[in-house]
Amino acid sequence: MNEFNKRMERESIKRFGDRRVVFGDGRKNAEIMLIGEAPGSEEEKQGRPFVGKAGKNLDEFLEIVGLDRDSLYISNVCKLRPFKLSPKTGKPINRAPDKEELDFFVPLLHEEIKIVSPKLIVTLGNFALQYVLMDKSVKIGECHGQLTEHDEMKIFPLYHPASVIYDRAKRPIYLEDLHKLREIL
Repeated sequence: MNEFNKRMERESIKRFGDRRVVFGDGRKNAEIMLIGEAPGSEEEKQGRPFVGKAGKNLDEFLEIVGLDRDSLYISNVCKLRPFKLSPKTGKPINRAPDKEELDFFVPLLHEEIKIVSPKLIVTLGNFALQYVLMDKSVKIGECHGQLTEHDEMKIFPLYHPASVIYDRAKRPIYLEDLHKLREIL
């Protein structure tokens, strides 16, 4: 994994400058891999995925499911914080990854999945689900909480932990899906 990360960082610097790459984190031979969209500001500062607000919800997720973060491998589709400057404040705010970022990082994500070789991939949100399956027509609202197989990978789609922050109505669905995941494990 170290060689993979070094190569990714070198190639990323050539393409995007010295923006901080947030590598996947956890056990390199983990049975379960969690994949989100992209790092936010706190993840960029700390250099680890899921340590900001969504990370707090992820900690609750892990507790409900009965998993320890150290037993997992956690990553994102995009390894750089995608941002734009706020028109109001002029400060960086998050945005969805753009085509250039996706063209660069999606093949690396699939290489990372092969290296980790998990028994189960848990996608966190619509974005991660679409880029793991390589199918933009699939929607999280239609398949969350349902174990599926794709290219010999077992995938369990969940709403992104941050979605529960912004849409409290999803919380009961999210919790029900977590209990389904616990049963599968």
